[in-house]
Amino acid sequence: MSLPISARSLVALLALLTLSAVAQAAEKPKLNVLFIAADDMNCDLGVYGDKLVHTPNLDRLAKLGVRFDNAYCQQPLCGPSRASLMTGLRPDTLDMHTLAHELRKKNPDVVTLGQMFRNNGYFTARAGKIFHYGNPSQIGTDANDDPATWDERYNPAGIDKKQENKIVRYSKGGLGISMAWWDPESADEEHTDGMVATKIVELIDSHKDEPFFLAAGFFNPHCPYVAPKKYFDLYPLDKITVPNLEEAKADLADVPQMAIQRDLKGWPYYFDGITEDQARKCKQAYYASISFVDAQVGRLLDALEKNDLMDNTVIVFWSDHGYFLGEKGLWYKRKAFERSARMPLIIAAPGLAAGADTNKPVELVDLYPTLADLCGLEPPQNLEGRSLRPLLTNPADAKWDKPAVTQVWHSPQAWGYSIRTERWRYTEWLEGKAGRELYDHADDSGEVHNLADDPAHAPTVAELSARLKPYVQLKPHARADKKK
Repeated sequence: MSLPISARSLVALLALLTLSAVAQAAEKPKLNVLFIAADDMNCDLGVYGDKLVHTPNLDRLAKLGVRFDNAYCQQPLCGPSRASLMTGLRPDTLDMHTLAHELRKKNPDVVTLGQMFRNNGYFTARAGKIFHYGNPSQIGTDANDDPATWDERYNPAGIDKKQENKIVRYSKGGLGISMAWWDPESADEEHTDGMVATKIVELIDSHKDEPFFLAAGFFNPHCPYVAPKKYFDLYPLDKITVPNLEEAKADLADVPQMAIQRDLKGWPYYFDGITEDQARKCKQAYYASISFVDAQVGRLLDALEKNDLMDNTVIVFWSDHGYFLGEKGLWYKRKAFERSARMPLIIAAPGLAAGADTNKPVELVDLYPTLADLCGLEPPQNLEGRSLRPLLTNPADAKWDKPAVTQVWHSPQAWGYSIRTERWRYTEWLEGKAGRELYDHADDSGEVHNLADDPAHAPTVAELSARLKPYVQLKPHARADKKK
């Protein structure tokens, strides 16, 4: 029995509309990713409420997305932190806790974040530091990079590397761990990080018509603290303060020795003989380096806008860990305190929350599943983080109850784990045998009062210890009490 003309026409029309919808879905462009990394950057940033530090371009980025106020690294050391972030696996799973170049040696079949995008037809490239680089010793080289992650790699080296003899040094030894600075009268593009930005801008221009995963790896504000003089001029020395050392020393009275064992010999400021004035100068230089990085972020955002890519590009800004600048008399990283474990994280994703912030604890290990989720890609099944889409949709999501876990590893005889919830930071050294710490961030953001031995907080200690235990997964060779 044949259908009436009107019915046949309706069927044809519906078929045509269906085919059109399928065609439009197929033509919908994939989301790009602009992945921006800073080295050793803490949260002393205007975008995080610091009234001194100028970060207008990070402010600009935060207005486009979500600022994560409680974001934490897996280990406050460049090598394991970056390897963990780029694989979505914790340092214990990777068996990586040092700066050694051993990602593929120990994990030959791991699929990195950039590799996942590459396998899905994206153009992937980086300029600068994404995996670990000795900074500044390996600037201009591939260092500990992973070739399988990228289609193209670029390793610029500017005057901060080529004219190291001009850097003012307060400490002995190499520049990789130093109290050292330089403020040349120079253009941004003469410096390594300016060159990194220039290359990423070029790649945005040349690959705007295909899906891309582009990573800009800035070396600042890692020491030595080098930036054009105009950024130093933003921070008059009389505006730079350092904590009172008597109060700083008192802050450490109730802290387990293992927590600060790397810092005690040269306390304060890590090196013998460093004066408060020298520390103040280095802090000024650190802030200048932050503003220098911020300006390069602005150049990247400008490039996206120029090419009409803002509406189909996920932008991520992150640092590999936090940094001490004299608080408690400490300097650098490699500590389980908030200043070392916490770092900036801002994500702007098309169609999701904008101009928002969240206090929910998140981890760098969450970035891999997040980007896979946002871009509609199938990630490896063994990832240990969780997609941040719920918080990018609703930053106040009450269902988000995952804690953040940071570990510190110095040797098989010295290591610890720290768990951060919305209110508490709890840390165990050698599973409590070498001490415990408990800080209430409801009224002690500086982590001055260790409450771990207070009987009134015994239930909290027991609860957090139980939550922390499953994350303690050190391989036998990495812990002296569990030999092979």
